[in-house]
Amino acid sequence: MRFIADAMLGRLARWLRFLGYDVLYFRDIEDSHLVRIARAEGRTLITRDRGIPKRFDVQCLLLNSETLKEQLSEVIERFPPPDETQQKRCMECNRLLKEVSKTEVKELVPDYVWFHREEFFLCPGCGRVYWEGSHIRNMRNKLNEMGISFNKR
Repeated sequence: MRFIADAMLGRLARWLRFLGYDVLYFRDIEDSHLVRIARAEGRTLITRDRGIPKRFDVQCLLLNSETLKEQLSEVIERFPPPDETQQKRCMECNRLLKEVSKTEVKELVPDYVWFHREEFFLCPGCGRVYWEGSHIRNMRNKLNEMGISFNKR
């Protein structure tokens, strides 16, 4: 399943990407342009704007909640997360991450991380480097606190 999130759902888009969902997000975009992208790419539009499904004929997931926890639950209930074999996505730009060797990221990560981690992923879009660190553990813990079980990253 492929999604596009409207401008008010940036935080949700990042968390969905962490869970492995393919989610486009643009901070400043007109509704009509958002709908054109959704239609052209066969994406479901995630929104809280009740006017969008009234004004446009587009596949929509209309969220009711204002809280991240409940929004995540609404999406997951309707569209279960991708399976564990799904590739990891960049939380910033949604591109698929590429597993890279430790030597490829030596100049891109802090020395401590380079010495203590063995597995690294690079975003070919924005150049961000990912590794199993406290940030990932904290996000997993937050998901567990929300009652959303997730163990794949």
